[in-house]
Amino acid sequence: MSYTLNRLLENTPFDEAEARTRSALAERGFGVITEIDVAATMKAKLDREMTPYKILGACNPPRAFAALQADPRIGAMLPCNVIVRAVEGGVEVSAVDPVASFAEVEAEGARAIAAEVREIYVDLIANL
Repeated sequence: MSYTLNRLLENTPFDEAEARTRSALAERGFGVITEIDVAATMKAKLDREMTPYKILGACNPPRAFAALQADPRIGAMLPCNVIVRAVEGGVEVSAVDPVASFAEVEAEGARAIAAEVREIYVDLIANL
């Protein structure tokens, strides 16, 4: 099982791919509560150049709350990250597969929520 759900947006500018990803998340009830500009961080911390790469920490509050109620330690796996990164030929968007991420979680309720989020992310990635 892969740990990410992926799609290559061919010949798409980075800013457009990021905007489409943010919009698709919002349409499905997810907010971006954390954001890491990896390229800017590597430049600032290591003086190293890299292609555009952002990590968007997405959260669906009702599902996050339910997962935390099922298993308070699940917070170590939240938010559900989505990356947007420039690659040859376009931009790749990858979302964490919450089913793979929660594979060792014993709380059935948390695993059920992971399955719900996975289905949302599969649809989101397919329809970018």
